[in-house]
Amino acid sequence: MEIRVFDTKQQLGEAAAKQGAEAIRSALRNKGKASIIVATGASQFEMLEVLIREPDIDWSKVTAFHLDEYVGMKKSHPASFRRYLIERFVEPLGGKVTLHEINAEDNPEAETVRLSKLIVDETIDVCFAGIGENCHLAFNDPPADFETDKPYIIVDLDEACRRQQMGEGWFATLEDVPAQAISMSIKQIMKSSLIILSVPDQRKAQAVKNALEGSVTPLHPASILQNHNNTMALLDTQSASLLSCAPKA
Repeated sequence: MEIRVFDTKQQLGEAAAKQGAEAIRSALRNKGKASIIVATGASQFEMLEVLIREPDIDWSKVTAFHLDEYVGMKKSHPASFRRYLIERFVEPLGGKVTLHEINAEDNPEAETVRLSKLIVDETIDVCFAGIGENCHLAFNDPPADFETDKPYIIVDLDEACRRQQMGEGWFATLEDVPAQAISMSIKQIMKSSLIILSVPDQRKAQAVKNALEGSVTPLHPASILQNHNNTMALLDTQSASLLSCAPKA
């Protein structure tokens, strides 16, 4: 795993976007198309702002999947990850990119089957992701399922995860945060050719230490990335503050 530490989250986001953009360009040159996974949440703001401005990408040949969505969440809700990606990714690109939205409103079980069929045979060229305060990867909260072969699954959200969503301002109260979500599974994420983690902020420092320097365990879901052969962990000085060795970018 390559670890890089930046002074600011703006520098982190720019580096993540540029690394990912180069992977997309490479796939377009070599295959004529690219498939990517796009994360949401506060950790991805700066990355997406830069990515949508990157030159020499034919977005009409890019297919995007997203990692997770709350069960029962309407697209119109401010916390909807579908809404987030449409407003911050699809619309700024003029609707050229194909986004396979997660619709978990009415029949989440059927939606996991539909999405799994769409992604199962895809080669994912780059996965943009983050790490939760409880070390979750996507919405795979501890103890995460490292064994399921299903690409998309329904998961229960633990209290720490739900408190993070409230703390980031997506919900007014803990009771407002849904208890379940559709999430891309750990095994499906691990199939990505390149994984780019964007993890800023002090509140993520312990999760970063557990993920990058701890043992690989479902109790720290993102620790599985230690077993991936092409992951870049991009941190800022705050999120890297507990690491025993944090190389500068």
